[in-house]
Amino acid sequence: MSQTTKKAFATSLKKLLTEKSLDKITVIDLAEDCEVNRQTFYYHFKDIYDLIEWIFLNDATKAINGNKTYDTWQQGFLHTFEYIQLNRNFVKSTYYSVAREHLERYLFNETYNLLIGVVEEKANGMVVSDEDKSFIANFYKHAFAGLLLEWISTGMKENPNLIIERLSILIGGDIAKALTAFQKD
Repeated sequence: MSQTTKKAFATSLKKLLTEKSLDKITVIDLAEDCEVNRQTFYYHFKDIYDLIEWIFLNDATKAINGNKTYDTWQQGFLHTFEYIQLNRNFVKSTYYSVAREHLERYLFNETYNLLIGVVEEKANGMVVSDEDKSFIANFYKHAFAGLLLEWISTGMKENPNLIIERLSILIGGDIAKALTAFQKD
């Protein structure tokens, strides 16, 4: 029942964002839309920003969908673009609000989770510290999330497939080179 209620609040928030801006939506609006009392909302979330964070965290695992290998990272990144497109109102409302940090945290976490899988795979058989592997994934995380944030800020007009194709050309082989440079003898 708890997950169902949380999902109902998430759906309600996304629906209400098609009608008004995030700063105009109240807990009472969400409760009324879900036909529950206000306390039900507070049983599950501290505030609307907590709900936003839950939505991003809950949706994160669905977006990447296990595509965390060297051969599938493009698909995982494309799923992130698709998630943003499918949830355009929600993402844009979050992007242009004080809740932007939740969106950014989601994007940084998503891209890190995708990239650390690629780094771990490419490091197989190499002696590279976890700290160095994390450093490499963090470096690329900023580039990937930066591309996503720029894409959102410019109205999501550019074709995500083209962005991923260009990114693939740009970083082709660089993760393996970085791992080789960090390898311990």
